[in-house]
Formats: sequence, C-alpha cells, structure tokens
Amino acid sequence: MRLARLIGPELLALVSESPGEVAELLDEVHPEDIAEIIAELDDDRSVKLITTLPNDYAAQVFARLDEKRQERLTELMGAGSVARIATEMDADDRADFFSILPPSVHEPLLEELEKVDPEAAEDVEELVRWPDGSAGALMTTDYVSVPPDLRLEGAINVLRSNAKAAETVESIYVVDKSHKLVGMLTLRQLLISKPEERVKDVMITSVITVAPELDQEEAAKILAKYDLHTMPVVQQSGKMVGVITSDDIIDVVVEEQAEDVQKFGGMEALDAPYLQTSFWSMIRKRGGWLAVLFLGEMITASAMADYEHDVGRAVVLALFVPLIISSGGNSGSQASTLIIRAMAIGEVKLRDWWRIVGRELRAGLVLGLALGCIGVLRIVAWQMLFKAYGEHYGLIAATVGISLVGVVAWGTIAGSMLPFVLRRLGLDPASASAPFVATLVDVLGLVIYFETARLLLAGSLL
Repeated sequence: MRLARLIGPELLALVSESPGEVAELLDEVHPEDIAEIIAELDDDRSVKLITTLPNDYAAQVFARLDEKRQERLTELMGAGSVARIATEMDADDRADFFSILPPSVHEPLLEELEKVDPEAAEDVEELVRWPDGSAGALMTTDYVSVPPDLRLEGAINVLRSNAKAAETVESIYVVDKSHKLVGMLTLRQLLISKPEERVKDVMITSVITVAPELDQEEAAKILAKYDLHTMPVVQQSGKMVGVITSDDIIDVVVEEQAEDVQKFGGMEALDAPYLQTSFWSMIRKRGGWLAVLFLGEMITASAMADYEHDVGRAVVLALFVPLIISSGGNSGSQASTLIIRAMAIGEVKLRDWWRIVGRELRAGLVLGLALGCIGVLRIVAWQMLFKAYGEHYGLIAATVGISLVGVVAWGTIAGSMLPFVLRRLGLDPASASAPFVATLVDVLGLVIYFETARLLLAGSLL
C-alpha cells in the first residue's frame, strides 16, 4: 500500500485538530504523496490542507496537481495565499501554472506576486510569452551563471550562494556582460580545477543549445541524442534566456507518447487524464474517428458487393475473407508502427522513403510467403482430415497462398508509406493509426484475393 494511503487519515486529523504538528509529519512524506491525497479530497478540505503546509512544501505539492484542480483551488484560496506559494515554485512550474489561468484570475494573481516577489513576477512574464509546446515554454530561469573572467574560487562562491534557488547545479553557464552564452562548466570541472584559475581558461566552449522557438519534442530529441542533463536555451542573438532540464524532458516524452498511443488507437488525443475527461468530450474525440473508419469500411463493403456473384458460385471463398484482410491489416499496422517510432526518435527522415519502400517490399514478400505456406498447409490438412473443400482444394489453396503474398506485401508498403505521406502534408504521422491502416489495406486486399480467385478458379468453381 502506498504511503499516501497510510498517512491520509492521520494527516487529515492533524489538519483538523493540530495544524502545527503537520510539519513534523512532512519530513517523512514526499510531496507527490500529499498531492495524491489532495486529488481525492473535496475543494474545501484541499484548501485547508494546502494552507496549513509550509509555503516551500506547499509549492512542491501544488505543482504536482492537475491544471483544473490548480485553477479551482486558486480561486478558492485567494490571490494573496497563492502568490506566497507561487514564489516558492520552480520558475518553469510557476510559468506553467500561470499559463493555464483565465485572465480574470491571472492578472490579479500576477499583481499580487509583484508585491511579494517582483523578480518572480518578471520571470513569469518572460516565460509565458513563449508558445505552448516550445522550448521557451519548457525552460526555467533558475540556473547558475558566472562571468568568464571570474576565478574558480569565486565561481564556487557564486554556486554556493545560488544553489538553493537553482533547479540544477550540475552545469554552470558562462555568460558575458550582455548575457551572451560563451561556455559552460561542469560541477566536476569546478571541483577538480585549481581555485586560482579563471573560468574562461577551463570552460567548455562547444555547448549544445536550442532556440526558444524550437518545438519541445525536437528539444527532447537533442537532449537525448547528446545525453545531457541540462541544455541552455539561447536566442538568435546569442543571449541565454534559460535552461531545459532532463526532468522536464521526461514529462514531455511521457506526454507525447501518451498522445501518440491515443492517436494510434484511432482517436483524437485527450486533453486531460482519462477520468478527468468529460463524457461528451470523450464521445467527441472517439466518435469522429469511428465515423471516418466506418465510412472507410463501407468502401470495403462496396468492394465485396462487386464480387457477390463469385461468392455465390463458390461460397468457400467467403470463408477465407477474414483471413486475407486481417493478414493485410496486421502487416500494415506492424509496418506503420515501426516507421512512426523510427520517425519519432529521428532514425528515419522523409528523404529515406525510397529505402523504406524497398526494404518493406522485400519484408512483405517474405512474410506473405510464410503466411501463404501456412494457409496452404491448413487447407490441405483440413481436406485430408475432413474433406472440407472438395475436389478443387488444390486450386483453393493456391488462391489463398498467392493472395496472402500479395495482400501482406501491399499491407507493408501501405503501412510504411502512410506516415511519410502524412509528414509530407504537415500532419502528425501518429494519425496513421492501426485501424486506419487496416481500413486502407482491406479494400485492395479484397480485390487482390478475388481477382486471384477469378484467374485460378475460372472453369472450375467460377
């Protein structure tokens, strides 16, 4: 059982009876566990609990609540109480919090924050101006910087005095008088170098940076590529405006993966956690794609209707329709999943499409041949055991085997190329969902199957 479950009743009793004793319990409790308790309480009891907590601890708890709950509690607690908590938040968490507030709440709260901590209010105004989803919106201004002419003993003193407020002390950034980034120091360098040396003599000058306008997903790829813990955000002029830390990148990766998984399941991405998404919002996000897929399957039904006469003459052909179209859909879904993932982590670019076509065509033919052999063996075995397919079972087996080769090859090509088409059109490749690929493959899969049957079974069953 989680710690939050164990301390919940005890903590609530303390809040009601002895608020002053709450701080003693908090020494043993992680803020995430308190946030879980608050998520289960009504608004009035949540306000009572948060206002009892020390401001620095309350800030950590508040930052872990979902956006809607933050907004509701802000309105109930009042600008003064929330402003005092906001001053203790990390700069990026504080900016994220202000960005979700409606103007009617945002403006008075910012005014109150200016009274309590003008520097924090200035940070908020700087960070919220960057578009949501950009590196600028993801960064924090809580970092340590030193001038290049400073001696290392002085840099250590700067680090010591700013360590508590900084989000990370693993990297110390070197900036000139106009705050342009000229290099960086690692904590290791700072500790092993001689105190009398100057920063500019030991600093690293080749620093990986990103622009504040860059998409946060691209920023995450760069940080992962170079195995960095922090990454400076630098404007085109060279001025350093903040840093992105690995913990924020983890949040981005989780968010992007959740969005891609939902899209790949054949629906719009949710804007909130599942249980916090309203019923009608859920219907809207799922219903639109279901309608599109339903219309796509109507085309499949129309294609099937064109071969109604053939099915009427050889009913046995209908038995293998699910086998044929599911094999094509499955192979297409496999291919699209592999390509979407490769695109997401930068393994595959748009210019690689021709290499992918050749690779997937070969893979589709081999996989189709393997499935075709299994299908042929199954038909032959059932004929030997149960006399299930009559005297023309050999032709039926050949029809199924050849069709599987063609359908699986078509599925792999369609599934691998659809993400490229979507990316070329400026759309999210994750929209190439498994249901969408399967629907696309079904129609031509039926055509391949029945045209093969017409060719091989003419004069016998057809």
